[in-house]
Amino acid sequence: MSRKIIVLGAGMVGVSVAWHLLRRGHEVTLMDRREPGRETSFGNAGIIQREAVRPYAFPRDVPTLLRVLPNRSVDIRYRPLGMLRAASPLLQYWLNSGGKRYEQITREWASLIMRCQDAHGPMIEAAGAEHLIRKGGWLELYRHQPDMDERLAEAAEDRERFGVEYQVLDAQQLRAVEPHLSTDLIGAIHWTQPWMVSDPGALVQAYARNFVEQGGTLMQASVDGLAQQDGGWRVSTADGREYEAEQVVVALGPWSGNLLAQLDIHVPLFVKRGYHMHYATAQGAELKHWVMDAERGFLMEPMSAGIRLTTGAELADLDAPPSYRQLAAAEKVARELFPALGSRLDEAPWKGARPCMPDMKPVIGSVSDKSGLWLSFGHGHQGFTLGPATGELLAQMMDGEAPAIDMTPFALDRFRS
Repeated sequence: MSRKIIVLGAGMVGVSVAWHLLRRGHEVTLMDRREPGRETSFGNAGIIQREAVRPYAFPRDVPTLLRVLPNRSVDIRYRPLGMLRAASPLLQYWLNSGGKRYEQITREWASLIMRCQDAHGPMIEAAGAEHLIRKGGWLELYRHQPDMDERLAEAAEDRERFGVEYQVLDAQQLRAVEPHLSTDLIGAIHWTQPWMVSDPGALVQAYARNFVEQGGTLMQASVDGLAQQDGGWRVSTADGREYEAEQVVVALGPWSGNLLAQLDIHVPLFVKRGYHMHYATAQGAELKHWVMDAERGFLMEPMSAGIRLTTGAELADLDAPPSYRQLAAAEKVARELFPALGSRLDEAPWKGARPCMPDMKPVIGSVSDKSGLWLSFGHGHQGFTLGPATGELLAQMMDGEAPAIDMTPFALDRFRS
């Protein structure tokens, strides 16, 4: 039976939810303060990461913690006040980052990741976005053999358990495929399954256009209120307008918790912020693959706008002023890794925030005591990868069908006991 549904949030997750609901015959309005794909979905590394079956764990070993503590690392930076305000979820995140807890979380997380390409594929085709997709995988670069051996041991286990595919490149083989990288690299892991996207924001926009072409409604408005009423829900916008629907999906990424707090629904959401900048390359030089400096913790991606350098995580308040020291540190190392890296192309660095939960898993599903309210946020580093799979699964749940995988591990109630 067709229902009137409002989806709040037009990032990769929200657009994908709206797209799947529309395909099922519902009357769907997609609402966001900005154009689709202009927030976190715009600034990521542009990889649909089939290999990412292990969620990003918080470092627990003493050497890593001692390295991070001075707050000068490329991969992790922190603001003390932001750490203090998010102390409780960060502590839970740390506790969940090892042992049996992490093993269980990995199994549940992998069940989502393994669906990512099967879910993206039909949307790419329907949106005519094949020109944005490059298949063939990406390279994880190493300078030291013990670090590479440790990662390869995980990779071998992930191949056996989750069907992850990869190849090992020695220094000579790496030099053959990427001749302009630094000569101090001993080799790389070539993750062969992932798909790369030359313009992540453009892919989200293509999905959104296809949503509209099929009859969906796209509305640019800033949501400032959500209230339950007889027969459904009322959404209020900053310009004083109100909209009604039988059901509402909250897919506002890092802003989801602020809206839900109006309904006395409190979620332990915190953010990992990140930055990027685009660069030119020296004449005659080329970076052919997406590459990650595994030991320093940043990525470089040959995108349509230039070489995009994306930083690791910054633990800070969502709205704290930007600090570009982490990007500057990454840029310094990037110029050593890829000496052909040229001048900056953007007027200012981009800043975004990844919505994270203390058990590294998103919140996907209903609110048990508020009929018609559905949630889809908290995907951490992988909202771009997992948006279509999330949209497919949530649409199945909203139509009363048994979802393709067990969705119990992603229910909000795990935080409400």
